[in-house]
Amino acid sequence: MEQNVANEELFLKVVNALDELRPFLNEDGGDLEIVDITPEKVLKIQFVGACGSCSMNNMTFKNGVEDAIMRLVPEIAQVEPVNFTLNK
Repeated sequence: MEQNVANEELFLKVVNALDELRPFLNEDGGDLEIVDITPEKVLKIQFVGACGSCSMNNMTFKNGVEDAIMRLVPEIAQVEPVNFTLNK
């Protein structure tokens, strides 16, 4: 992911938030990667490892990842997964 200096602090906050979630994902053989943080402060992430193909990734995303990031990094306007489609 390319980033400029202005976004470095926000990027580091997101990394720290993801680091809090990683132990839970790692237990099941999965992880998260930051794909992009847009100028509109939309965080694009992808599940990797076992989480990328897990049938529960929607629930994990909505009830865990999205909630935690929005709580820990309130500057983020929205969180979007890039490697699966959210069930509405």
